[in-house]
Amino acid sequence: MAKSKKSATPINLSDPQYYLNRELSWLEFNGRVLHEACDDRTPLLERLKFLGIFNSNLDEFFMVRVAGLKQQVEAKVSLLTPDGRTPQQQLDDIRSTLTPLVKKEHQHFEQVLRPLLVNHGIHILDYIDLNQKQRTHLNSYFEEQVFPVLTPLAVDPSHPFPFISNLSLNLAVVVKNPDTEEEFFARVKVPSVLPRFLPIPPELGDQKNDKPAHWTGVPLEQAIAHNLESLFPGMNIQEYHPFRITRDADLVLEEDEADDLLLAIEQELRKRRLGGSPVRLEIQSQTPEIVRSRLLHDLELTESDLYEVEGLLGLRDLMYFMSLPLPELKDPPRQSVVPLRLQRLREPSLDPDTLETDEGKDFFAVIREKDLLVHHPYQSFSATVVRFITHAAYDPNVLAIKMTLYRTSGDSPIVNALIAAAENGKQISVLVELKARFDEENNIYWAKRLERVGVHVVYGLVGLKTHSKTVMVVRREKDRIRRYVHIGTGNYNPKTARLYTDLGLFSCREELGADITDLFNFLTGYSLQKSYRELLVAPVNMRDRFLGLIHREIENVQNGFSGRIVAKMNSLVDPQIIATLYEASRAGVQIDLIIRGVCCLRPGLKDISENIRIISIVGRFLEHSRIYYFHNNTQEEIYIGSADWMRRNLDRRVEVITPVKDPDIAKDLQEIMGIMLADNRQAWELQADGTYIQRRPYDDSPEANSQKILMNMALRSTGVASNLID
Repeated sequence: MAKSKKSATPINLSDPQYYLNRELSWLEFNGRVLHEACDDRTPLLERLKFLGIFNSNLDEFFMVRVAGLKQQVEAKVSLLTPDGRTPQQQLDDIRSTLTPLVKKEHQHFEQVLRPLLVNHGIHILDYIDLNQKQRTHLNSYFEEQVFPVLTPLAVDPSHPFPFISNLSLNLAVVVKNPDTEEEFFARVKVPSVLPRFLPIPPELGDQKNDKPAHWTGVPLEQAIAHNLESLFPGMNIQEYHPFRITRDADLVLEEDEADDLLLAIEQELRKRRLGGSPVRLEIQSQTPEIVRSRLLHDLELTESDLYEVEGLLGLRDLMYFMSLPLPELKDPPRQSVVPLRLQRLREPSLDPDTLETDEGKDFFAVIREKDLLVHHPYQSFSATVVRFITHAAYDPNVLAIKMTLYRTSGDSPIVNALIAAAENGKQISVLVELKARFDEENNIYWAKRLERVGVHVVYGLVGLKTHSKTVMVVRREKDRIRRYVHIGTGNYNPKTARLYTDLGLFSCREELGADITDLFNFLTGYSLQKSYRELLVAPVNMRDRFLGLIHREIENVQNGFSGRIVAKMNSLVDPQIIATLYEASRAGVQIDLIIRGVCCLRPGLKDISENIRIISIVGRFLEHSRIYYFHNNTQEEIYIGSADWMRRNLDRRVEVITPVKDPDIAKDLQEIMGIMLADNRQAWELQADGTYIQRRPYDDSPEANSQKILMNMALRSTGVASNLID
């Protein structure tokens, strides 16, 4: 069959008009997070949580992305993005896009959420609204708990402007000497070691509200501001104004020149604690011109780096209120289940000759039966992944464990299991990625602890981050050695596994075991591995394999067959992948993409991407799993793994994508994607201009919340239907 007319018409698919800007697409994503805080269908305290996430996301965006763009401007970088923007144009567009978002955020908190909180007995008061008993209580608390921590810093010719740490909240204070009438400028840091919100005993309250007071208190900075006389005795307090700064916090490493990567990163972390150059100043809108000009001058910032807000600064601290014992104002409790096949496992016996009994099988016997897919947080991470590694640590037949660690929790049971395994005499090799952004310090701690017990710790490859999520257990079984593997889409982190949706595949197939062995030899030794039996491995073969899979769908359509691609990922940025998807669309391949965050592809463009549809799902859990489906002329292929379609994932990281061979698991994955594609509650449809429209149920059709549906499916699968989530 000849090519379609559209496909035959020559078009420059690298034309900037066909690409969305990465930074602006990310701001669109964070705008969807903000929408969850504004959506009255979201429980009240969860709305505060989403405000906190929106702010935390923005902080990191400025510390990394905006800081990087400012460095490019200073270095006079002229390279254009795929969408045709210079670094300065991106900075300008970021500001114009972000300004109304920040205004919306603060207005919604002050005008909508604070009154709603009062209606539910949560009173975030301003100091001036306190009664005398409450003020007396707070003044005593200030003298005992706050005052000893504070350090006022004068700013004058003999006292240069003090260093202000990253993300710190501060008070700019103007005081006057009553004898000389001379005014002075000072800075007081609001200490982060104290709670941001100070509770007041409910018996001191006199709120005129029929609802019981569950929490009453004030922001810490207001308690400090109304006790400034204690910090500047004898001086007249003229005025005070809160401000907050954000600094460049990305690590800069010259790995080729670093003889010791661990030492180099530790040195860079010390620099980060001090912080790099300021990149953003936040102040309240009523701050007078003289104070704002002074701050901008001393911080060496411009008006374009200044963000004015109405009300409280640093709303990421609103996460504090999620600790209140008010379940009626939160999402229903999350219920993770144990897969049926793992519900009657027995613990490993100290006797290596012990056979399986009627009391249950061990973890390895379950995997030998057939591959096992786990879906977090709907299925328990601790009862699956953690148990697998712990089981291996104590099984006398296990000879070795090899693992990649990108991020893990501060009290990691996985690391503790690896330590136990080493102490039990097993061969343990762990690649700890020291360059995992904002987790470097945590990873250094675990790396050193592992080394102390004899674990072989590797710190990754020069120029590459190791982002793959893989474990291999080598086990002696009668007269043979068998390799058991886990390949996942998410980090080996029990805490984030409760908040992120991720997938993991357990298998003992020979081909996968051989591939993972080759992968670890590549990571820990000298290997020029160029091919793998089944795995797609970046930066070795993944890009070419993905491009080949897309081209195969194009060829199928050109030969008169149907073509279909469905893919779920966090981000789609890579220009070559995008151009190839455009080719597929023009040929007639039907493409559905589920992309949570950044997407630089424009769907729905005439003669370019009419056959491409893109949704983003933003909800209770952070969508983090990656799934790739290719119709392949009815011989369907489906893959899961750690990589997004981004340049960094395909070219500058070690990533692993595995094919799913078990037909039942393949069907399960297709069902998961089908449920997400049908979502009409948390799904947003990307438009050709880069904006998103949230789906709503049509007429009287029921609401289809994909995360809720998947949670209830997991409960039903284990017979816990009585606890279904409404």
